Amino acid sequence: MLLILKLTIVPIFIGLITLVGRKWGSSVAGLVGAFPVVAGPIIIFIALEQGSEFAALTSISVISATACLLIFGLVYSWACIRWSWIFALLSALVAWLILALTLAMTTPSLGIALLIAISSLIITPLLLPRTKPTTPPNTKLHDLPWRMLVGALLTFTVTSLAGALGEVWSGILAVFPVIGLVLAVFTHTTLGPTHVTQVYRGMVKGLYSFVTFFLTLTLLLSETSILIAVLSSVVVAIVTQVILQFIARSITKN
Repeated sequence: MLLILKLTIVPIFIGLITLVGRKWGSSVAGLVGAFPVVAGPIIIFIALEQGSEFAALTSISVISATACLLIFGLVYSWACIRWSWIFALLSALVAWLILALTLAMTTPSLGIALLIAISSLIITPLLLPRTKPTTPPNTKLHDLPWRMLVGALLTFTVTSLAGALGEVWSGILAVFPVIGLVLAVFTHTTLGPTHVTQVYRGMVKGLYSFVTFFLTLTLLLSETSILIAVLSSVVVAIVTQVILQFIARSITKN
């Protein structure tokens, strides 16, 4: 059952994100791509297999590792302006690995993890390349099967490694940029660097609800059942995103 979920959930989600990007643009695709469709199921299965306490510690690691997701996107967005996708990808992965190793050695507490995540979310939009939004391109979907295949292979690899490495690395690897990597590379090769930046600007907005999901999960896992903790976390994440979108639209209108 777990193997089937590993090989289906993320590819299906990547397919949906691709269709969303085709319809509403790269920034909306990035926003949807920030939903914890990879890390969420991983932590749930960790809770079922290793217990709530282990999963709560892993969730703290996930929160701090949000910064790793952002550094990957930031480096890729700048690198893809001048380099091909392979060099941009290698640069972004090196940046991800350096920050991941740093977090693994420091093992931050919940408070520090939140500080790292929120600071990264605030700073990243200021550091991304300045690009003007463009209309959604009428792209073909010939590469959709490849996107989904890459997503399945990456998810299987990451989840297979995470379980044997303890709560800290389980959390960090749970936030490995599976969807971000697929979106970045295929967006770069089909639409160009400008749309890569739009993807990550949208993703930054979505990652606020990602953080609140795992914060809620961390706090509730030791207090209630796994089911209630997960459902409550989903509700809090959705409410967070609705509030943020309302605030963003209000600011835009003014």
